[in-house]
Amino acid sequence: MFITKKAMPRRTMLRGAGAALALPLLDAMVPAMTATAASPAAAHRLRRLGFVYMPMGCDQSRWRVDGETLDTLSPILRPLENVKHQVCVLSGLELKNAYPGTHATSNAAFLSAAKAKRTESNDYYLGTTVDQIAAQAIGRDTPLPSLELAMDLLSVVGQCDNGYACVYQNNLSWASPTTPLPAEAHPRIVFETLFGDGGSKEERLQALRRRASLLDAITDEWRRLNRDLGPADRQRVNDYLDAVREVERRISQAEQAATENPMPDMDRPVGVPADYGEHARLMFDLQVLALQGDITRVITFQLARETSNRTYPQVGVSEPHHPLTHHGNDPEKIAKVAKINEYHVSLFAYFLERLQGTPEGEGTLLDHALLLYGSGMGNPNVHDHRNLPILVAGGAAGQIRGGRHIAFDQPTPLANLHLSLLHKVGVPIEQFGDSTGQLDELIAPVSI
Repeated sequence: MFITKKAMPRRTMLRGAGAALALPLLDAMVPAMTATAASPAAAHRLRRLGFVYMPMGCDQSRWRVDGETLDTLSPILRPLENVKHQVCVLSGLELKNAYPGTHATSNAAFLSAAKAKRTESNDYYLGTTVDQIAAQAIGRDTPLPSLELAMDLLSVVGQCDNGYACVYQNNLSWASPTTPLPAEAHPRIVFETLFGDGGSKEERLQALRRRASLLDAITDEWRRLNRDLGPADRQRVNDYLDAVREVERRISQAEQAATENPMPDMDRPVGVPADYGEHARLMFDLQVLALQGDITRVITFQLARETSNRTYPQVGVSEPHHPLTHHGNDPEKIAKVAKINEYHVSLFAYFLERLQGTPEGEGTLLDHALLLYGSGMGNPNVHDHRNLPILVAGGAAGQIRGGRHIAFDQPTPLANLHLSLLHKVGVPIEQFGDSTGQLDELIAPVSI
């Protein structure tokens, strides 16, 4: 038998004037008459790895989960109710290399599991972070090997925390021990990075602003492609374009609001949503688009900097975050820290629900992703790095079984989790940081 149908390349893009729109996984991208043609998910299980950082630890009494399941969620984790079947909470992990116990080392060690050189100058030294090790292996076939995002304007330089350079607090991701990767907090620049087509950053931004919409630039290409797609693929692309259009509309709306408000927020880049929650959700929506279009497979996101003095009136907390974490066991302050913790988790839950609601093949984006959420600090009142608040979400293409609480009897290196995640996405290195082995409890085969 001869097969005449040729599959559409996975890297197919719709191009226009200064724009390039990657497409989601389509049935037309799966070779015809193969054993996996009826199962695009099985034929194209994209390995995706994400990391979301929560600063300054948590109220452990309201984070802690009782039992081995997530049937009953703790107060801080309650926002995960709709996706808890795709979540594992891990207790007992530690970061020994984050000591002597600072905010700078909490952030720096979280993805590196390395000890930061104590310096206030530019002779800083850390270690290659887990996301960049993954990007070297699974990011080579995507337009962006990795994507580094944040919520704050990271303009602080010099010494930030007990003799440690600000670079350690500003950057989660390091391409080498001496190469921190700056994160982007401006939605418009992220949008342009994902969908701009060549040229310098300034040139692409100008091109994006000259046209009314990214989608206007690729209309003719979409009409041409639309004739060659089946009904299911056409609907899939239309849904994707609608999501892109909505994100672009919200970015434009935020920029317009910024021009009407003459009072700048020094911690927030000009032109982003004034509301922290809307800004965070917009950044998460951009991540969904990046993963859906296979623009990148590795993302890091810093929800706020260590020592952040942001307030959270959305949840009734008017005091700055950082001073509250030095609560001196004051019940009222601890309760407010817990409110901030729960709010951050609710934003992550929004991301997970968006991934869960995005079909891909026979499953969803969440089924085919692996995401770590947590902090490099345990109890912020004493700046320790034991019993870190950590959870893992996503199905990893059928390799992870959620709905579990995994508690370790003895303090266990966070590096063991990083090593396990790397193996799950096909990067079988033997050692990472101070790892002592993989986490058998997490990597055990999923029973059918």
